[in-house]
Amino acid sequence: MGAGAKHKLVFVDRLLATLVSLRHGATHDVLACWFGVDRSTTTRAIGEVRPLLAERGCTVAPGLRLRTLAEVIDHLGADGQTGIVDGTEVRVRRPAAGRKDRDKFISGKNKQNAVKSMVVTDAEGRLLFCSPAEAASCADITHARKLGLVKLLANGPAVEILADAGYQGLGAQTGGRVITPPHRKFKKDPPEWYEEMHERQRKAHSSRRIRVEHGIGHLKNWRALARHHGRREHMSDIIQAIAELLSHQQTATMNSGART
Repeated sequence: MGAGAKHKLVFVDRLLATLVSLRHGATHDVLACWFGVDRSTTTRAIGEVRPLLAERGCTVAPGLRLRTLAEVIDHLGADGQTGIVDGTEVRVRRPAAGRKDRDKFISGKNKQNAVKSMVVTDAEGRLLFCSPAEAASCADITHARKLGLVKLLANGPAVEILADAGYQGLGAQTGGRVITPPHRKFKKDPPEWYEEMHERQRKAHSSRRIRVEHGIGHLKNWRALARHHGRREHMSDIIQAIAELLSHQQTATMNSGART
């Protein structure tokens, strides 16, 4: 404590520079001109404040934050709420030519260089958790297993988790706690009654799960997640910092609406 060069920006200015960078995607050169300092000063400030925001976790109530997936599952189980899970991707710079891991960031879905994060919301679409970034070549179901979702649901409280077809298979591993769209039992020449029933069930599931798409849409409104041109190793802090700020805003809005 106290070692190193003294800060040229007070903490409030460092926090403001970080918020502007995350919300509007302003470059460090622009922020340096704004505050009248060198570019390296703004880079240092953002590099110090951004991890602090990421570590705060998602705010679900005044004084209550969820920092890990285990805390999210316990919170949903304690309140008897339904959770919704989905993956989202953020485009990033392509690794330099010749690197052995150059292809691991290519998304199998979008065929673009990206990283992905697993997002968990409640039934109303309020953010509860955003995972650290993972290379986009990792399948959604594999990512969920790496994060320990299967073990947490199998050994934890009885929680209903809605997911899309990318997570089919987790239901059997979690005792039916992960609910995915129904499988098609007839691949060729299905009866007309079955087509109508399957479509009705699929739409019913989609209408319940759509809230997570709204939550992801609010995340992507932050310019830093539209497309990332900086270092890929910062993406985990960026995603989780934005999730913390957005969840805090959602909680504050909900509380102000309740008071009025």
